[in-house]
Amino acid sequence: MVDTLRRYGQEHILSYYETLDGTQKEKLKEQLSRMDLSVLAGLKHQAKEERGTFMPLGALTIDEIRSKEKFYMVQGLNALQNGKIGAVLLAGGQGTRLGLDGPKGTLNVGVTRKLYLFECLVQNLLQVVKRCGSWVPLYVMTSEKNNTDTIAFFEAHKYFGYDPGQVRFFVQEMAPCTDFDGRMMLEAPGAVCSSPNGNGGWFSSMVRAGLLKDLKERGVEWLNVFAVDNVLQQIADPCFIGATIASGCEAGAKVVAKADPDERVGVLCLEDGKPSIVEYYEMTEEMRTLREPGGRLSYNYGVILNYLFRVDKLQKIMDQQMPVHLVKKKIPYMNEQGQLVEPETPNGYKFETLVLDMVHMQNSCLSYEVKRNKEFAPIKNATGVDSLESARELLKLNGVTL
Repeated sequence: MVDTLRRYGQEHILSYYETLDGTQKEKLKEQLSRMDLSVLAGLKHQAKEERGTFMPLGALTIDEIRSKEKFYMVQGLNALQNGKIGAVLLAGGQGTRLGLDGPKGTLNVGVTRKLYLFECLVQNLLQVVKRCGSWVPLYVMTSEKNNTDTIAFFEAHKYFGYDPGQVRFFVQEMAPCTDFDGRMMLEAPGAVCSSPNGNGGWFSSMVRAGLLKDLKERGVEWLNVFAVDNVLQQIADPCFIGATIASGCEAGAKVVAKADPDERVGVLCLEDGKPSIVEYYEMTEEMRTLREPGGRLSYNYGVILNYLFRVDKLQKIMDQQMPVHLVKKKIPYMNEQGQLVEPETPNGYKFETLVLDMVHMQNSCLSYEVKRNKEFAPIKNATGVDSLESARELLKLNGVTL
């Protein structure tokens, strides 16, 4: 522990170590052992990195998919039946913005009956299991804050009908928070200020949890990673899997046609000739409004955080060290007088890895269009756009009894 802190110039974290009791010392050691301190190297690159040259990227359209659906389905079902596909649910978030004191996946989306967000997603996956006659291993990424509650919720609801032996939980890695000088901060004498390492940290978190061995033992070659907050998320979709494999691409991404030029979604595109995602706030007016000869927006296909990645390629990416993004935040900390300070303005950095970088580190990515009202119902707000309210309407439209 001391050698590691010294390597990164962070020995000050142990300033109060001798005042801690045995239990507190062990907790601090455990916290530091779970923390990815390598992100501190990102402080050497504090200047905002310039993005490359963007170019539009089309998609395998809904009509094109329909014309080859039988072929894609055969390819996908074959991969599923041979155990080559695993599913990864990103569920580390809390439902605070929705007025929920607990994991976001425990949100009740029902009206006249209990119907939980986790339940909807598991039921969607069970449809595939029944169709292909084979279980799909499900890996659920939690956070330090909600891991115990998430596991207890699955157990209390008997895994919503899924085979418990096919479900593995793992905790997302935490990254340290630092002040603007790169010094790690304490939130208590025996606790370091930390935050989750971003949605691009899911695979490294799986590896740290020892699940790479599980993947290899099961023969899993592809992982379908998806977000907890999209209640219509179609997981381990045989047609999507088959199309991606048939395309020869290293990855696949489900996308929806943008509702309008100003919709706040990241768009799948090319950056310096490689697949990438440009965020809505990074797009120029010209990019937002550019159209193809037929009238379709050139930057038209928004990502819905449903990706298919090859496991062997993910291992190579992890070995290369993913880019780390520094985000200025207001971080409560303990000052030198031992007082807890709640800053009113940003006072330090949080470190995040992003799934968009995982996409950009692929040589190719199939852009696979899906119907918005069939597969895209994100729940980010209590009311209005992308809300519990709008998601319920889409669930009803898809025949789900609420």
